[in-house]
Amino acid sequence: MEEILEVNGKPYRILKLLGKGKGGYSYLAEDAAGVYVLKQIHHEPCDYYQFGDKLASEKKDYMRLLAAGIRMPKLLDTDEEKERILKEYIEGPTIYELVLREQMNPSYTEQIHKMCRKLYAEGLNIDYFPTNFVVREELLYYVDYECNEYHKEWNFENWGSRYWAKTQEFMQYVKEHDGGV
Repeated sequence: MEEILEVNGKPYRILKLLGKGKGGYSYLAEDAAGVYVLKQIHHEPCDYYQFGDKLASEKKDYMRLLAAGIRMPKLLDTDEEKERILKEYIEGPTIYELVLREQMNPSYTEQIHKMCRKLYAEGLNIDYFPTNFVVREELLYYVDYECNEYHKEWNFENWGSRYWAKTQEFMQYVKEHDGGV
């Protein structure tokens, strides 16, 4: 059976699950005009992260990242009642996939450092985990909207970089989540 999810009354056909994060499920969705990411907010517990209003946080974080000049998908629509977000789909491999395939280009690391300079100047960190970054036409996009106040322990250099190469931490994650692919 075909699954349809609506955003403000407009139907979108769900093509596949892209992933589950701390705040919601992201789906590849389409309508007659194109393909999108449709995120359904969830309220499942998360041991290591505290949430308030997740939908309001997504919108606020989007505006903060937009003001900081971070390359990311456009926010197209939000459905307050159904707690859904519709955003531009950025097609391409994730940094996670590129690390696994040993296809990391040094320019991707240069681009994340450039993003970091913008973020740190605004007092922000983002979720640097490599599944949150997509490369399209050699440009790096942050495809999540999550951002938080800057803390040195959670910046790219002290946390995120551990997962942008085949480090012990990265390989442990692969083993635990992908069956040691």
